[in-house]
Amino acid sequence: MASALYRLGRFSARHRAWVVAAWLAVLVALGSTAALVNPSSSESFSIPGTESQEAIDLLADRMPGAEGAAGRIVFAAADGEEITTRRVEIEAAIAAIAEAPHVISASNPFATRSVSEDGRVALAQVQWDVDRDTLTPEDRAEVADAAAAVAGDGVVVEFGGDAVAPVTEAGGIGEVVGFAVAALVLAITFGSLLSAGLPLLTAVIGVAIGLVGITIASAFLDLSSSVNGLALMLGLAVGIDYALFVLSRHRSQLLSGLDVEESIGRAVGTAGSAVVFAGLTVIIALAALTVVGIPFMSAMGVAAAATVAVAVLVAITLLPALMSFAGQRLRTGKNFETGPRAVRPTMGARWVKFVLRRRIAAVVAGLALITVVALPALDLQLALPDDSSASTEQTSRRAYEQVKDGFGPGFSGPLMVVVDAGARGDVTSRAADVATDLRALDDVANVAEPVINEAGDTAIVRVIPTSGPATEGTRELVREIRASSADDVSVTGQTALNLDVSEKMGSAMIPYLALIVVLAMLLLLIAFRSVLVPIKAIAGFLLTIAATFGAVVFVFQQGHLASLFGVAQAGPIISMLPVLVVGILFGLAMDYEMFLVSRMREEHQHGLDAEESVVEGFRHGARVVTAAGLIMVAVFSGFILEDDQIIKSMGFALAFGILIDAFVVRMTIVPAVMSLLGSRAWWMPRWLDRIVPNVDIEGSTLRAGDLEAVEAAVREREHAVASA
Repeated sequence: MASALYRLGRFSARHRAWVVAAWLAVLVALGSTAALVNPSSSESFSIPGTESQEAIDLLADRMPGAEGAAGRIVFAAADGEEITTRRVEIEAAIAAIAEAPHVISASNPFATRSVSEDGRVALAQVQWDVDRDTLTPEDRAEVADAAAAVAGDGVVVEFGGDAVAPVTEAGGIGEVVGFAVAALVLAITFGSLLSAGLPLLTAVIGVAIGLVGITIASAFLDLSSSVNGLALMLGLAVGIDYALFVLSRHRSQLLSGLDVEESIGRAVGTAGSAVVFAGLTVIIALAALTVVGIPFMSAMGVAAAATVAVAVLVAITLLPALMSFAGQRLRTGKNFETGPRAVRPTMGARWVKFVLRRRIAAVVAGLALITVVALPALDLQLALPDDSSASTEQTSRRAYEQVKDGFGPGFSGPLMVVVDAGARGDVTSRAADVATDLRALDDVANVAEPVINEAGDTAIVRVIPTSGPATEGTRELVREIRASSADDVSVTGQTALNLDVSEKMGSAMIPYLALIVVLAMLLLLIAFRSVLVPIKAIAGFLLTIAATFGAVVFVFQQGHLASLFGVAQAGPIISMLPVLVVGILFGLAMDYEMFLVSRMREEHQHGLDAEESVVEGFRHGARVVTAAGLIMVAVFSGFILEDDQIIKSMGFALAFGILIDAFVVRMTIVPAVMSLLGSRAWWMPRWLDRIVPNVDIEGSTLRAGDLEAVEAAVREREHAVASA
């Protein structure tokens, strides 16, 4: 592989104008196509194979509109006042709402007795005949404008459920801050604006191509708008890191005296090999999200994996072309290879020698720190986000609080019990019996009269729990209804869907982990030609994951330091967060393993003993990994500034995970363990050595004597082909 990438790097440098033009042509072509298509995003949440989804599908077939968008409008008077004083205005607003596009029902709170006991809060329910994805901003605005006419004179109007437009796309100050910090880290690392600018430029181009590709795909596939946020986060982070790794190797070779084209070829052949394998681990981890069995997560994984693939291609083709244009100007800035700085030990060299002198203590201290941080993960609770987890600045959260205070927390998360008569015909008597049984259960505040479809074979019984939608009490109620009901009864609704998602995620976690671990083991086995190094790498990842989940639970679930990170409301962790974090962090953790250990193996292959190869490999890789880790932490931390709690928690988890993995696991525990293993680190059984392909990731064929042989062999093959 190193030889092939060496030739690719030299080709890109030699034909730099054509390579840059080709990438710009790809960007323009995709951008033009994206401008012509009609992109759309889908926020629909389907969980195939679950009882909740089966009930939703049944309602879509038997009671069209029942599974459509549903919203809440809360009219609340000031303390000491009664909302009945504004009854005329509220009923007029409800009548106007009932005439709004796609609205099939708007309940009058005074007719349905949906007024709180203290008379201060009135609750109206709105049902549309289309789902939340089809509901346009104009449709919501017409309802909101009609209801807002009541506001004023001591009355506030708040909206919840689908009456509020979903906020799912990351955007704004977060990315700007992350990008600015990344630029600062690069400038400090290289001491040159030109060197700092190249990784930023290539990352932006890679992300732009990835995003316009997703835009085109969204015209033909159901993609959530959150796909863009994930692709943006990952594309920026890995795009900068991969370019940083190749560029850093190129600069060190330039400063050591190599000419530009030769240095580019060697940088792509060595550092580029590590980038390819690191990128493959990220791509495998993301693409493997398809095994979870949840369509929107599969789409997120594949789209993000494609963006990472673009970042790898940019790093080994476009970046070499741009480095060729920059020429010897990349020699400016900090010089750790020649001159006075070269004879002084770097901070990385001092750190690794300190760790190796106390290698057992370093391992014990690292494990102790991770264990303490990971302890809160034992209390991990999963749930889907609801209005209670929104920021207090959002109307959905204020509506939730008004409903909870006026009617009880269960009114914000009603259960839908679906009764299917099937071939038996009339469902009326069966639905009445089911409603009677439901009223006898604990933790039930109210059971509405059954709503029966026109065909008379399906009924919906709405159940209001006494506890909130994300509480264990309501979850237990769902389990009890399901356990005590016959096959003709199913439960759906927010809490039921929440429970099904959590169970689906829990059951998918083990096979998902097993898949990515096995595939990564094979990839690392090929890359390092070692049995123990891949095992150590994966063990380090498991430590990172444990610490990350512990920190997320500590802040977002238990509420410690919540105000520091802008957490609006502590509560259960979003159900899909663990799987997404595992997939993303696994790939990124392997990046640092690849960057550090590949250089250690390279030094060992070039004649240094085990201890010296650890020191020398770490010395060369520490500055790059430090910069890469800080850049990723900066990019992901920028998303903590977002108001959306899902994006905020994802940004925090990834930033903290990278911090632990880069600086505790890879830069402390890994060199200590490599030193303890000694030459045994590179052990491989002979039978396995014979069957594992040698991809030469460390670039042993690129030493001075071998380069001429490689080029001569290439010329001979080209001559033979031409002669034939």
